[in-house]
Amino acid sequence: MFENIGWGEILVLLVAALFILGPERLPEAAAWLGRSVRKVRDFASGARQQLRDEMGPEFEEYRKPIEDLRALRNFDPKRAVTQHLFDGDPDPLGLNNINGTNGHSNGSNGHANGIPKAAAAPAPEPLKPGEKPPVDPDAT
Repeated sequence: MFENIGWGEILVLLVAALFILGPERLPEAAAWLGRSVRKVRDFASGARQQLRDEMGPEFEEYRKPIEDLRALRNFDPKRAVTQHLFDGDPDPLGLNNINGTNGHSNGSNGHANGIPKAAAAPAPEPLKPGEKPPVDPDAT
C-alpha cells in the first residue's frame, strides 16, 4: 500500500501532523486512522470473498490474466536472457540460482513459462592427461 512512500516522507508527515494536530490530539488521530485503514481493508477482503463466493470457480479463471500481468510487471530482462541462454544446459557461470528459483520463472514445477525443460545432460567427464578436447566444427 505504501510502497512508493519512503521513510523520509513518513517522517515529514508525522512531524507535520504533530504541528497541525498538536501533541494532545495526535494519539486520537492515529487511533482513528488505524481504525479507518482496518475498516477499508475489511471491506476490500469482504468484497473479494463475496465475489469469489458468487462467481465460484470462474473467479480463478478471471484472476489468471491479472496474475499474468503482474508477472509481466515484474519482468527482468537480464533474468529472461540468462534463462533463454542457459535453458536446459548446465550453467557455466553459476547463475542458475537467480532469486532462489533455479533460473526458472516458475521454479515450482520445473517448467519455464509453461514449456517443459529439456532433461539436463549429465556432466561431461574431465579430460585425461594428454587427451585432446573435442572439436566442434560448427563453432570454429
